[in-house]
Amino acid sequence: MHFKQLLFCRVTDIQCGIPAKVVMMIQRVVLNSRPGKNGVPVAENFRMEAVPLPDKITDGQVQARTLYLSVDPYMRCRMNEDTGSDYLLPWQLSEVADGGGIGVVEESKHADFAKGDIVTSFNWPWQTKVILDGRLLQKLDPQLVDGHLSYFLGAAGITGLTSFLGIKEKGHVTLGANQTMVVSGAAGACGSLAGQIGRLEGCSRVVGICGTDEKCSILVSEMGFDAAINYKKGNVAEQLHELCPAGVDVYFDNVGGDISDAVINQMNQNSHIILCGQISQYNKDVPYPPPLPPAVEEIRKARNITRERFLVLNYMDKQEASILQLCQWIKEGKLKVKETVVKGLENIGGAFQSMMTGGNTGKQIVLISE
Repeated sequence: MHFKQLLFCRVTDIQCGIPAKVVMMIQRVVLNSRPGKNGVPVAENFRMEAVPLPDKITDGQVQARTLYLSVDPYMRCRMNEDTGSDYLLPWQLSEVADGGGIGVVEESKHADFAKGDIVTSFNWPWQTKVILDGRLLQKLDPQLVDGHLSYFLGAAGITGLTSFLGIKEKGHVTLGANQTMVVSGAAGACGSLAGQIGRLEGCSRVVGICGTDEKCSILVSEMGFDAAINYKKGNVAEQLHELCPAGVDVYFDNVGGDISDAVINQMNQNSHIILCGQISQYNKDVPYPPPLPPAVEEIRKARNITRERFLVLNYMDKQEASILQLCQWIKEGKLKVKETVVKGLENIGGAFQSMMTGGNTGKQIVLISE
């Protein structure tokens, strides 16, 4: 057989009587371009492509079908060549992006996992199917969330932990102390939970700040906030003064910038800032946490307001008990969960862009398969 005939047989396989090797093609999303440290991310920064999935898994590995993926503000830092953080690695150009994800096991060569198990990882590739080291996976119990698996990426996952442990560790909320809490980014993934958790932990008044009248209405009518401010309408400082007559004792800060400056101006002596995120600053080349303007920093110092960086990964010894508490509140209806769900891996770039500009209410989730 000539070389050309041999090559043809390997390409066409079955026509030459050789069993065809079935190649499983999957979809994945890679980083197509970087927005630049001071740039605004767009959907076109990501690219979807088809690639083959290896046909065999090795000992210790698990093959899973992706069910849900999470897009979160911290990912903006991963779009830069330097994330500015010692615990976040940058995404590489033309390589698959990753983040929080949930899937169902299709094949396993790891002793802890079996076909049909629901599993999660903080570094789940943005692919329709994945092969992962079993050591990177955590098995989930769907009964904890009454089958709402996506909650494990939000209220019953790292988002819920951030809100809960942030308030517990940095908020100094005391039952019966008549404290007022303000939450910025209040209709987002962390914010919508933080206000409710603040109330459950003992705050007597909870005020949210967000970007639309519809979100304000949801916070008050569904999430138990006492009041909400649309920062795009009217004067935030004046509205805060009116809605927080006794000042502010706890501030759950998701945004930074001008909104936070207005809140800090009305904070009480010995009050506390829970520094969760600074989304207004993520498209700027500034350190984290960004320094406050000199006049605001003077107020912070004079009133002894704590403003410490909070990183949930430093409290993972409290993860299990905290998740159980969050799940109990969810089951009892005490913690309401809001999600914005977009369908299809091809739409994950658009979902990320939308989330970064406040297009979501609650946790932004991408449904990959059912």
